[in-house]
Amino acid sequence: MNMPIRNTENVVALTQASAEVLPMPQVPAKSLLSRALPMMSEIAARIVPPLIVLAIILVVWQLATNSPKASLPSPLKIWQDSKDLIVDPFFVAGPQDIGLGLRILTSLERVAYGFGLAAIAGVLLGAIVGQSTWAMRGLDPIFQVLRTVPPLAWLPLSLAAFRDANPSAIFVIFITAIWPVIINTAVGIRNIPQDYRNVALVLKLNPIEYFYKIMVPSAAPYIFTGLRIGIGLSWLAIVAAEMLTGGVGIGFFIWDAWNSSRLSDIVVALIYIGLVGFVLDRLVAGVSTIVTRGTAQS
Repeated sequence: MNMPIRNTENVVALTQASAEVLPMPQVPAKSLLSRALPMMSEIAARIVPPLIVLAIILVVWQLATNSPKASLPSPLKIWQDSKDLIVDPFFVAGPQDIGLGLRILTSLERVAYGFGLAAIAGVLLGAIVGQSTWAMRGLDPIFQVLRTVPPLAWLPLSLAAFRDANPSAIFVIFITAIWPVIINTAVGIRNIPQDYRNVALVLKLNPIEYFYKIMVPSAAPYIFTGLRIGIGLSWLAIVAAEMLTGGVGIGFFIWDAWNSSRLSDIVVALIYIGLVGFVLDRLVAGVSTIVTRGTAQS
């Protein structure tokens, strides 16, 4: 039987051939400046407009109060009269002669106690009201009436009950901040999807497990809305309460400055109060963003 003759030359040529490696096109790397430009543009878009508006306000304010007959101090006069309060907010020159930073820390300590208690009690009571129809019918009208009482109207009763300025101020903060937390929590609980409740029945969750596994995560957006409102009301209440109870808080400082006709100090204190209130709101909003991430909005 004749076998076909192979072409050995072609075989040798194929084995000796080498594969050609084609270089991949180089992707130009982005420079640090090109990567930073979008971030810088975004920051500038957020910062520049408020700075422009602030500059306009200061110029108009300066022009409006530049007259010697002006009843309010101009920005330049405020800087001249209250430079020490602005430059060094943490100085200590005596029991009552301290910087605004230390006074604000004292006020924030009271807010932390009052608002913390209001947050805990408000979430618990809101969960009860939102979960139980009978509790809602019995407690909701009372809550709606009490929440309309002005914060300072509670101060005489708290002073009579506690006979001390510090716990009285904390109670005023508590009674002011608790209502939005209760109401928003109750609304959030009532809006829990029925599917979540069915899952809880299938898993046979006990009341405690149902509370922190189903109720709180589902109502978290509503709860934090109430907390944001509550922290703002707390900061408002402590300033008003300290004007009447005394001490070293920022509220008493404003009242004392008014009695001493130090209008420049009052303006500086108001700026501090506004900045701290803004920071408190942003902190609660930041915590809300972290906690409610992935939580479906109802």
